[in-house]
Amino acid sequence: MSFAFAKDTVRKGLSVHLAIGLVTCALLYLICATGSAIVLYEEFQRVEQADAPEMDSIAPAAVQRGIEAVLASESDGPTTTHLYVHLPTDALPRTTITTDTQAVHLESDGSIAAPEENAWAEFLLALHYRLNLPALYGMTLVGAFGAMIVALAVSGIVAHPRIFRDAFRLRARRNDDVATLDWHNRLAVWTLPFALAIALTGAMIGLYYISGGSLAASAYGGDSAAATAPVFGSEPEGDPAPAPVANAVPALQYMAQKHPEVEMTYLILHDPSTAGQHVQVIGEHPRRLIFGEYYAFGPEGDFRGTVGLADGAIGQQIAASTYNLHFGNFGGLPIKIAYIVFGIALTVVVATGTFIWFNKRERQGRPSARMRALWWGFVAGVPVALVATFIARLTIGNDAPFVAIFWAVTAISLIAASVRVRRPLPHLATPIAAAPAE
Repeated sequence: MSFAFAKDTVRKGLSVHLAIGLVTCALLYLICATGSAIVLYEEFQRVEQADAPEMDSIAPAAVQRGIEAVLASESDGPTTTHLYVHLPTDALPRTTITTDTQAVHLESDGSIAAPEENAWAEFLLALHYRLNLPALYGMTLVGAFGAMIVALAVSGIVAHPRIFRDAFRLRARRNDDVATLDWHNRLAVWTLPFALAIALTGAMIGLYYISGGSLAASAYGGDSAAATAPVFGSEPEGDPAPAPVANAVPALQYMAQKHPEVEMTYLILHDPSTAGQHVQVIGEHPRRLIFGEYYAFGPEGDFRGTVGLADGAIGQQIAASTYNLHFGNFGGLPIKIAYIVFGIALTVVVATGTFIWFNKRERQGRPSARMRALWWGFVAGVPVALVATFIARLTIGNDAPFVAIFWAVTAISLIAASVRVRRPLPHLATPIAAAPAE
């Protein structure tokens, strides 16, 4: 009796172990799949709100009018602590102002055109960034998976000494198991530099909350702003006394005259309409991976210096380069296409790796028909769910419940796959003698 109980317990434990492994693979697949799609983040915004005004550039005076108009529209509400002006760029030729409470597009003359409506693109970004979880938990989890990809890539190379020699070898056999194994190994080799770069930068971005929080707690008395100041700079002491809105015109004119080679991407107004307000301009440098340099100005446009992301310590420059390197925001459309192709290949590597695991279990006489069916359901369900959310955006609008739709469609796909599960064919339980290990 006790032996039967122990055997049943072991069987249930193995089932739980298999389910946890499948969930881990599913999250890794989801991160890779959404990462391939989010490369077109700016393009999705343009499609999502095609009627938003676009322009190659905007005059400094028009930017100032837009800032004043937006702040005037919020005069009866909560005080905005930060105001962001997205300036027209090649990837997203729109001028958009975002505050703590709203986001609006501007016309080229600085007047307010319409609210920004890119909820689907933001949903997709949040799904990749944090799996729709709260930022601390979601980004930490995604960062951990980035580290996992590094470990998988390195261990895969160690486990397959012929993997580089056979980089272009695809064995022409009818056996699906061998074909799956070959495509998994070939794609893993071809995408190795990309996978390592994406995984390392993803881990750095995702684990920011833990690493930054730990550093702040251990060396800065819990002050997270002080912990990041050596890299991204610190804000000057605030003064909440009321004051006229800062003048952004001199700052933009200074950048155009002194740094014409720098593409201005954002203007940030800190603590607007207070005596302690100040202006920052973020400018992209040509042929650099950094997302930009911070140029600081006083409320009247007097230049106060830079943070050093472009020419400071090497650690600063590396930190400023992780975002663009991770998302492919450099080199224009050709780089984005390359990131999409390699991202899809990496997604296929994750999917086929799990199928190889199931194939091995079946050859050992331990088939998992229901788990295999669930994996098929998830692999097919994720892209279908993403398409469903986009269709909802086009039909329902910007307020569609994208998170609920995505997970509902994914769940339906899993249920459908589970219902249709069949017993594995007899030959799958027989070891394949003609499939040599690599």
